[in-house]
Amino acid sequence: MTIKINLENIQTLTDFKRNAKDYVERIKATKSPLILTVNGKAEVVVHEAQAFQEMINQLERMEKELEKLKLEALKREIAIGIEQIENGQYTEYDEDTISTMFEQIAERGRKKLADNSTL
Repeated sequence: MTIKINLENIQTLTDFKRNAKDYVERIKATKSPLILTVNGKAEVVVHEAQAFQEMINQLERMEKELEKLKLEALKREIAIGIEQIENGQYTEYDEDTISTMFEQIAERGRKKLADNSTL
């Protein structure tokens, strides 16, 4: 479900109060939200109830799917870690070298964030 907001869907709160019935009918017919402004600043969104519920349902489905994907990715990462340990592909750290490990982790994290922000 894609919600498109055009300039016709931005009105002042004052005008909405004066013509509420007309605006409500238009919102119900178009299923498009109406942005209400106060002193030129967007303050309130008025949306048809069923369309709003559909949007909430879609958001909840997407959140569940995201959690599922995160869990699958975590399981893959753990499996890779276990395999690396079993194959001897790891480095042992002690009190003297642990700070180096944390620096390396932080650097990888910064690099990953930078790579993701360019997508």
